[in-house]
Amino acid sequence: MSAPAHAEGVARSHDREFFDRELAGFVPPRVFDAHCHLWLEQEVQFRIPGISGDVGADRYRQLVDELHPGREMGALFLSFAIPTNPTGRDRMNEFIARETARNPRYRGEFFVRPDDDPEWVRQEVRRLGLHGLKCYHTFAANKPTWQAAIPEYLPEPLVRVAHEEGWVITLHTVKSRAVADRENYDCIRRYCQTYPNMRLILAHSARGFQPNHNLEGLPHLSGLDNLWFDTSANCEPIAHQAILRCIGPHRLMYGSDLPISHLRGRSLGAADSFVWLYEETPVWGEKHSRIDPVLIGLEHLRSVKWACWAERLTDSQVEDIFWNNAARLLNVF
Repeated sequence: MSAPAHAEGVARSHDREFFDRELAGFVPPRVFDAHCHLWLEQEVQFRIPGISGDVGADRYRQLVDELHPGREMGALFLSFAIPTNPTGRDRMNEFIARETARNPRYRGEFFVRPDDDPEWVRQEVRRLGLHGLKCYHTFAANKPTWQAAIPEYLPEPLVRVAHEEGWVITLHTVKSRAVADRENYDCIRRYCQTYPNMRLILAHSARGFQPNHNLEGLPHLSGLDNLWFDTSANCEPIAHQAILRCIGPHRLMYGSDLPISHLRGRSLGAADSFVWLYEETPVWGEKHSRIDPVLIGLEHLRSVKWACWAERLTDSQVEDIFWNNAARLLNVF
């Protein structure tokens, strides 16, 4: 069972003012969140100010209402695991399954480790009624895992099972240059071409926190009918623009990345990499004013708005990004 609803919230008055000023007229009435996390507090290491206890579907709905209030919601819930808690993964997968089953517009992904038996994964995903796989680089054997090759944390036998079952896979690429790294884009292209019934979602707009990586890498990934992207937590408009221009607006999906959405600050491209600015980072004082950082989820939404404006998207194309693309991919009606 998920924890009871909590009264505390994270949004402050300047967050609400920011939404009303910059986003209220942009975010459509229906929002499908294609990248978000639920969690059991005892199974995770992070703590988000203002959020306590387990976060199930009900609490999720309260929290994302602070980002885009009053919208009709659907969601793809991603399971979560940490290498230092080997038994927690199973409890998290069970929790995601229970919470996903509560609403026909919810979908869920099963967290896999690279050493999982593919047939066991097949049976577990079927048993739990989930819809795909979530992997993460921290389970790669080679260190540092930030430089891991994709097969080190998403081995091909798991991709083959996803193809046979028609599942989605959400992939957070690593390596210093993300999708601009040849080993990464070659692997993504090979997986997509070899396993066409597997639908691959590249998280964080292809992890283009440095947008130039998307400008370099995405042309190598054009023409793949089973490749998708979620925007989650990426605050750089050009990262999203590169997808819209190189791949098309029919393959980009909004994602909040709760709980990251409820920290304060933003991602920022710098040099050939990127940095994260958080509320405690000493950068918010300027000569003329004091800046009150807003929720990352709001900065991210503004970056999506700017990308849509720059690419001259129509209202219906914006609605595709916020609902229709994910609904088609995940068979949500």
